[in-house]
Amino acid sequence: MKRFCIALTALVIIALVLVTGCRKKEEGLEMGPSGPAAYKVGAMFAVTGPASWLGEPEKKTVEMLVKQINKAGGINGHPLKVIVEDTTGMEAETVNAMKKLIDKDRVCAVIGPSRSGTTMAVINVAQEREVPLISCAAAAVIVQPVKKWVFKVPQMDSDCVARIYEYMKEKGWTKAAIITGTTGFGAAGRDQLKKLAPEHGIQIVADETYGPKDTDMTVQLTKIKNTDAQALINWSIVPGQSTVIKNARQLGLTMPLFQSHGFGNIQYVKLAGEAAEGVLFPAGRLLSVEGVPEDDPQKEVLTKYKKDYETTYSEDVSTFGGHAYDALMVVVDALKAVGSNKAKIRDYIENKKGFVGTAGVFDFSPDDHCGLDKTAFVMYTVKGGKFVPVK
Repeated sequence: MKRFCIALTALVIIALVLVTGCRKKEEGLEMGPSGPAAYKVGAMFAVTGPASWLGEPEKKTVEMLVKQINKAGGINGHPLKVIVEDTTGMEAETVNAMKKLIDKDRVCAVIGPSRSGTTMAVINVAQEREVPLISCAAAAVIVQPVKKWVFKVPQMDSDCVARIYEYMKEKGWTKAAIITGTTGFGAAGRDQLKKLAPEHGIQIVADETYGPKDTDMTVQLTKIKNTDAQALINWSIVPGQSTVIKNARQLGLTMPLFQSHGFGNIQYVKLAGEAAEGVLFPAGRLLSVEGVPEDDPQKEVLTKYKKDYETTYSEDVSTFGGHAYDALMVVVDALKAVGSNKAKIRDYIENKKGFVGTAGVFDFSPDDHCGLDKTAFVMYTVKGGKFVPVK
């Protein structure tokens, strides 16, 4: 009888350990050999491939933040573990990465991916698996209409279009030529450019596109040159947007050239060289931290992130790394408040007000899973090879 009781007690203990371990795994926790369980978050970025200028600074930002958080004691005593998958910017790879992070790694939330097209490819996975997804892509269609489990942190492409059109009207330019990439971000931007033009009094006199692997846009730009366009708007996130700038100048186009907020990495300027001088585009305040007033609620966050990133990696900060900062820190904020339960994280983010990030001050709501408006944008130009706010 005594042996039986001992054996039964041992079985009960084993069962409890297994149940607890499964529960922790399901709730985004990973038990270590000793100490408290780690909070597990998934991340998907285009670290390699044509969108690596987005994904690489995103990955670096996350790695830096994880080290900082864990060095400071973790989150409520729990270490933070972020499992990063390289999507290469491709939809199939992103879907596979998302399923792995959810089904195998049992993460409590996923940040990324880098691109709008790859985000759209995994929305159904997030919805079906009921895991919070905080995208680092900009297309409004990601969150409009609202999807229960999906959020995004970059400013809306629709708000970016509005800022460009408003600036054009201020200058008296009412005829625009548009050239857009055929990626998800480019296609979504093209839709917004066409949709919002009438209400801003803008006439689109040319509408050209190019593929993500195209290396010469002379044909499209020659057609644009033969119109009466007063401004050229290029919408893309691939290196091809720099090619458009060079080709336009080679053809002698002197009209103002606008880019989307997908231009917010100085590498695009370096690739275009002197031809980029004078290019205009809206972006967040991260690109002009020094000029942000001391009493601005973003000043502290922007200053620290810029200093930390540039000190750690010896390279200029970009808006894309900023998107990863915002996405991860939104999740960290939720983990501090509600722990690693996926439904509670979702509910917390949806109702979070006044979250200060690099892209702006976020006010999420059940009707708004982005939380930013066009006031999060500053108009920039390229001057002397650098991003400078337009006065």
